[in-house]
Amino acid sequence: METESEPYVRLATLRQLHQAVAELNTARSLADTLQTVADGVVEGLGYQLACVNVVQADGDLVVAAFAGSAAAEALITGRVGSRGSWERRLAMGESWGSLRFIPHTEGWVLLEDDVPQWYTEGPDPRFEDEWHPQDRLYAPMYASGGGNELLGVISVDRPRGGRRPGPWGQEALQMYASQAAIAISNARLRANMQRALVRLEREQQALRASEESFRQAFEYAPSGMAIAEMGGDQHGRLLRTNDALCRLLGRPASAMRRLSFSDLVHPEDIGTLLRTSAEGGRAELRLARRDGSYVWVSLRNSVVADTADGPRFLLTHVEDIEERKSRELQLAHRASHDSLTGLPNSAELRARLSARLCSRPHAPRETAVEALDAAYGGYEGTVLYEPGYDAYDGYDGYDGYEERGAHGGFGPDGGPFDHHVHMVAPGEDAESDDGGKGLAVLFCDLDGFKSINDRFGHNTGDAVLIEVAHRLTTGVRDGDTVARLGGDEFVVLADGLGAADAADLAVRLRNAIIPPIRVDGRAVRVGASFGISWASCGMSVEEVLQSADQRMYIEKRSRSKVHRRAG
Repeated sequence: METESEPYVRLATLRQLHQAVAELNTARSLADTLQTVADGVVEGLGYQLACVNVVQADGDLVVAAFAGSAAAEALITGRVGSRGSWERRLAMGESWGSLRFIPHTEGWVLLEDDVPQWYTEGPDPRFEDEWHPQDRLYAPMYASGGGNELLGVISVDRPRGGRRPGPWGQEALQMYASQAAIAISNARLRANMQRALVRLEREQQALRASEESFRQAFEYAPSGMAIAEMGGDQHGRLLRTNDALCRLLGRPASAMRRLSFSDLVHPEDIGTLLRTSAEGGRAELRLARRDGSYVWVSLRNSVVADTADGPRFLLTHVEDIEERKSRELQLAHRASHDSLTGLPNSAELRARLSARLCSRPHAPRETAVEALDAAYGGYEGTVLYEPGYDAYDGYDGYDGYEERGAHGGFGPDGGPFDHHVHMVAPGEDAESDDGGKGLAVLFCDLDGFKSINDRFGHNTGDAVLIEVAHRLTTGVRDGDTVARLGGDEFVVLADGLGAADAADLAVRLRNAIIPPIRVDGRAVRVGASFGISWASCGMSVEEVLQSADQRMYIEKRSRSKVHRRAG
């Protein structure tokens, strides 16, 4: 029972508790708060020793602060006790409200567990409420909010006066432990906020450094760079371009921001641009300069997100490949063209001729009307070409040796429509001439060229070949092919001609070759013999050329020597 001075004890205890709690709010860090909690127990609540055990992330409790004995502090500070051992202690002894008191008569079993502890010497108690050196008193600290989350435990020892705390002393310790739990929670929150702020500042600094690095890499990159919008009405519009791209296209950055790559790409390359994927897409195409010329570039795309959930942008790397592309085109031209005359060579001639032939022999002529009827299950017969009628005449898309019939569709058997136009030779004389047209193959061999080479040398002979190539090229249509087969042999491919048309063309070309050719101040003459053959499906390229060659020799032998004389 409390003595007659109990009101004074209560008042003194409240003052001490108030002072100790006030000290808790002055600490600036978690470590300072924990030490203030220990010091407040010793200085404000009248205990000689106090230890603050704090729960770690793994659940075990570590001695975080100690007050009252430097020797004991050095002995156990930083040591860890397992969660299981602490739960065992908090379930033993007597319950004083939220406090747990374990008298020395029960506490001896705890001498060998792993909870850090100190030993005090002293005589056995002389009366019932006297404090024994091996008595233990614990004040658990729980998180606010009504939960049972354990934050730590305050251990106290050796109360001043040598007596166990009375009801007011116990209440004061409970209230202090509650306020200490709040102070520790607040200190942890402040520490976490400070760490978060430091981490955020570091991330912002890293982001600013990254943005600056990207800006410098973008602006000062030796090759072109562009950022364009993705999605929406303004998809593909250029938002930002670097100096290298502006210099490459000869356009200021302000003008570039009003354009997109689709506004700059060559009309023939628009399909390539549209097929280029946004993520990781690559393409080689031509972009327009300000002066109207075009430059070959290589585009490489990647998608960049502005923020985690923000808009996405298209980052495009533009590399100037004009020089490489020019070399590639030159190499391709050299591989397919004669180095002396610049005409398609034998390999290119055979490739163009092969593209017009198929293995099906004697295929009937098929008009566009017949193909349409067959596709829709209509007329089943065969419609032959009418004289002078070209089913593709007037089609803007038809050009020279490009494959006709690129309109797609399905055939009468349900399979893909056959786009190939079969080659059939027209009638070659008055009786068999059906007015049809075909692909004429004119084989040309120069007459008297060997004597020019022998008399005047190879330089003169080369000049003659160059001039003959020029005269042949100017004597045919734009869509026709003039190729040098080798030596003094040339071949002309002329599509859409009838038998009479081919004969007239051979006469015109022969007459164009006959006039004198001036080389180094002298005039020399060559003649020409032509053999006309027709490319027909079912024939091989070699068969077509051999047929024209044989007819050329027949024509050469039939003409008088006067007409073949040259020199």
